[in-house]
Amino acid sequence: MKTISLQDISKELGISKATISYVINGRGDEKRISKETQEKVKQFAKKHNYKANQLARALSRGKTDLIGLIVPNISDTFFARIARRIEIKAELSGFDVIFSSTGENIESEKKIIQSMLERQVDGLIMASCQKNEEGILHLKRNSFPFVLIDREYPGIEANFVGLDNEAGMASAVEQLIKSGRKRIGFVSVALSLETLHERLTAYRRTMENYGLQVEEGFVQKLDYGSEGVNIKRLIKKMLQPPTRVDGIVFATHFLAAEAMRVLKAMEIQVPAEVALVSYGQKKDFDIYEPPVTAVSLPINEMGDKAVDILLQNMEEPMSAYENVRLATELIVRKSCGAN
Repeated sequence: MKTISLQDISKELGISKATISYVINGRGDEKRISKETQEKVKQFAKKHNYKANQLARALSRGKTDLIGLIVPNISDTFFARIARRIEIKAELSGFDVIFSSTGENIESEKKIIQSMLERQVDGLIMASCQKNEEGILHLKRNSFPFVLIDREYPGIEANFVGLDNEAGMASAVEQLIKSGRKRIGFVSVALSLETLHERLTAYRRTMENYGLQVEEGFVQKLDYGSEGVNIKRLIKKMLQPPTRVDGIVFATHFLAAEAMRVLKAMEIQVPAEVALVSYGQKKDFDIYEPPVTAVSLPINEMGDKAVDILLQNMEEPMSAYENVRLATELIVRKSCGAN
């Protein structure tokens, strides 16, 4: 079947292409086109299965109803769950979401942002690698609507929705202390991210507040992407003299999950020999043996709030940027040695 065009409809009905376009795009009343003409165009278009070109229609309205979402790794359950929530929330407001992952690489992030802009997205939500200051400033200079999630740029004023990392990490360390642990280690990923810095700062401060020393070897960092390979060596080192920790708090849920797998393979008893807490929750932590104590993160609230702020910013320029930090919740289970 031949695809019918706007020109074909105009020729057949004797109506200008502009008038037909207004009717097809729902602007007939706005342009004071008669009901009779509108109905005539609609019936003809329906009969011939005419579909307006989506991009042309979007450009004529100055919007595409598309939101770009940029994350470091869409396979990470934390970002995957945020992405799904953002997708659901945006859909309720009539927007589709385009996803892309940067792999924590600044050049990839730059290219993805440019690609999103070329696709005429109406706004961006992103968890940046935190090395792309110029890219963020470029968006600001052009008054392009965007919201940063999870990672912010402390020196750049912008819309941000993240976590109260310091309070969340403090609750994790305190739980280990209350369970009788005194030699508590901290394991993180070796990335220059403000979120991880906040968690490390909170760990050190909480240890100090309880009069406990952060000894040499207590703080360990694994190169990004090498966690599965090197965590066994790291855990073994932390459990042996002179370090010999009796508790570990993990800065991310995927590190905690890898550690539980390694500890089981090494036949090390949790929490008898070492207690642990995860900053971040996996949906199956409650069925691990033992179940894993974890700081639960408000993922749904984060996704909803990011979309709300972005849509508001897309509707009209905001008089002030929003900086939102959401509270976490500690879910106490047997891995921390709690009674």
